[in-house]
Amino acid sequence: MEYERYEFLKIALDDAGILTVTLNRPERLNAAHPPMLDELERIFHEINRDPAVHVVVLTGAGRAFCAGGDIQAMSDRNTGDEEHAWAIPKPGRHDIIRGLLALEPPIIAAVNGVAVGVGATLALFCDIVIASDAARIGDSHIKLGMVPGDGGTVIFSHLLGPQKAKQLLLTGDLIDAAEAERLGLFSEVVPGEELMEHVLDLARRIAANPRLAVRWTKMSLNRRLEEEVLLGQLPASSLEWLSLQMEDHKEAIRAYEENRPPEYTGR
Repeated sequence: MEYERYEFLKIALDDAGILTVTLNRPERLNAAHPPMLDELERIFHEINRDPAVHVVVLTGAGRAFCAGGDIQAMSDRNTGDEEHAWAIPKPGRHDIIRGLLALEPPIIAAVNGVAVGVGATLALFCDIVIASDAARIGDSHIKLGMVPGDGGTVIFSHLLGPQKAKQLLLTGDLIDAAEAERLGLFSEVVPGEELMEHVLDLARRIAANPRLAVRWTKMSLNRRLEEEVLLGQLPASSLEWLSLQMEDHKEAIRAYEENRPPEYTGR
């Protein structure tokens, strides 16, 4: 496989069949911009065509897992800078979550730092989530006047139930690793310096089991989540697209850039 052609994903396959995919924009805390999202749309389908891969590990370069959507790219869109702009996500444009759910090998998220917005969604849609004790997680779409159309409404509700999911998504609050483990968002929390060693050891233990039994067990466990995605993803994605047209979203971006409280008008 031509994994070297990815620019914003660093990809390495070891002799045990463990493929490590690293979100690779450390200077931006691995914030997702359109080129990275495009690569994430492709990578999981490509992995399915690689018979050498037994288990996938997803992590972030530097001190963050993924700080969410790139606010600078959103600002460029609002100011008309088309070259660098965050493309308006038409409903169904990003097939990342479907790609993750269709991924045949198990995937483990190694959450090495903050995971926000789409970063939280990416982590939580993985089969197992192991986090550093310095990690934090949450969804702050609401702080930018946006609906979480990336799958966040589905996965937080799936893992936490609707009441706790609403509390987190309607406030935009982040929670620390210990609280995330208590709530069941993280499978385990380990010291940061031990994270990758711990995750790779787990990946090797899974990879040592019969491949088809592993994949079919994962498939069976994911059926209910797949149904929830089919039910909830399109409405959320459509409402995200609508929220991006609103003046409150543009004001949220301006206020962030100008380091001032936003003045919302309900429009």
